[in-house]
Amino acid sequence: MKKIWFVTGNANKFRELSVIASKYDVTFEMAPLKGIEPQADSLEFIASFCAEEASKTLGEPLVVEDSGLFIDALKGFPGVYSSYVYKTIGCEGILKLMKDVSNRRAFFKAVVAYWSPELPEVKLFTGICQGRISDSIRGSQGFGFDPIFIPESREETFAQMSREEKSLYSHRYLAFSSFLHWLCDYNRKL
Repeated sequence: MKKIWFVTGNANKFRELSVIASKYDVTFEMAPLKGIEPQADSLEFIASFCAEEASKTLGEPLVVEDSGLFIDALKGFPGVYSSYVYKTIGCEGILKLMKDVSNRRAFFKAVVAYWSPELPEVKLFTGICQGRISDSIRGSQGFGFDPIFIPESREETFAQMSREEKSLYSHRYLAFSSFLHWLCDYNRKL
């Protein structure tokens, strides 16, 4: 199996992928390329665009992952703007926006875009983790909005779980697992 570049500057995402990939015969290397991230209302468009742009530099098989937190009561906000919102108002800001809000339903969504010179177009894989926003910041594991997100059927936030435990539920796990299953099937057919 050839190596696949994971185009990200986020070491936390790379560590999560390493846990997921350990079950497959696939090797990933981090490629912290800086590129232009388009402003768009779709994670699919952003991940696809970034994969196409990275392919011009790397020219080898690569994946790009984009994700966001979508909160029902905030009409899907922060969504595609999750990274920016986290950097500007953080978990505290989201909890302030949610003060006195009873509908706390939310979901994390991840989109993995795979580019390879062997394929006619970028392949997309999606993972969604349903859950809710907690009433307070809880836990010290994970990153981003993990301390305020409780996955469905659990009482702990992602930040209260180990990386291995989180990988059993997370949106990123679902998207990358879907990709890795597809990749293994695709390689068997070659």
